[in-house]
Amino acid sequence: MNKFLFFNLFLLISGIACCQTVTVNKQNEKVKGETIEVFTVSLEGKKEDIKSAWIKFLKETGKLRQLGSPMTVSEPVISGTPFSKGVLYAGSYEGDKISTVWMGINPKEWEDKDVTYANRETQKMMNQFGIKFYRDQVQIQIDETQQALDAVAKQQQRTLNQNKDLTIKLSNNEQEKTQLEKSLEANKLENAALKIKLESNKKAQDSLLRSTDQIKKIMELHKEKQRKIN
Repeated sequence: MNKFLFFNLFLLISGIACCQTVTVNKQNEKVKGETIEVFTVSLEGKKEDIKSAWIKFLKETGKLRQLGSPMTVSEPVISGTPFSKGVLYAGSYEGDKISTVWMGINPKEWEDKDVTYANRETQKMMNQFGIKFYRDQVQIQIDETQQALDAVAKQQQRTLNQNKDLTIKLSNNEQEKTQLEKSLEANKLENAALKIKLESNKKAQDSLLRSTDQIKKIMELHKEKQRKIN
């Protein structure tokens, strides 16, 4: 396993945090010159991630208008119930590590019969948003961890394949070594035999040379004898 993979695993482990608890609080906000009570949730995480999730949540709740402050959500759907008259107000306070999002209604803009329901369910929705945000963040960590697991499995399979290839190559090498050792031994024996034969050949050449000289001498004697005949 390479250093890069170890580094990724270190980042994954260091990114594991304790379970998050979502708490919905109340505070007052100035909206169109009036003070209204809103519900807030403070979340730990990157402000960009929180803002992106918050905008997506508001868009899914109704017709979001982001221009100006605060943002407004018209024709909201609160806990599955649509409202054509009421408006939700929303905003956020961004921080480096903790950001706070808020949402609420101005009771004067709602039917009296809907105010209690809207407030109660808005509080629930804020809680659900916080829970979903944290769960989505954990899901990202789960996905990254799965990617790391897949990378380790792939690396493990690669090493297993390499081990198999190396084992085969080692076996072939050892067989080749055995054959070479046998060939070397045979070469040594053949070398020794050739030296013996070469020595015998030299002795045979010397003997034949001596014989040739003797025969030549006898030949000369015979020729000399032949010349003396008259």
